[in-house]
Amino acid sequence: MINANIDFKKPFESVQTLMGLQTAAITKTVELQKQAGEQLASFFKAEAGKAQELKSPEDFVKFNVESNKALFELLKTQGEAFTSLAKESSEEAMAEIQKMAS
Repeated sequence: MINANIDFKKPFESVQTLMGLQTAAITKTVELQKQAGEQLASFFKAEAGKAQELKSPEDFVKFNVESNKALFELLKTQGEAFTSLAKESSEEAMAEIQKMAS
């Protein structure tokens, strides 16, 4: 029989810390998704209002091009926000794992 003192405190604290980081990342992701949804809803509502004022096929084409550019710029900005969050969360987790390993 092996008689060893096993310290479960450090592994438990490590798991707790990592789960806290995961929870924070998920919470931030949900908040970003909520903001993105609200931004898209607002965008489409505004664009629908603009579309009702179009008078000619030329106006429609110009509106369509400008609207698509604005939509893609909005989506790009939202994607960058998610990328930034993913990078930040990954860096925090790796820093914590490195602390555990030392």
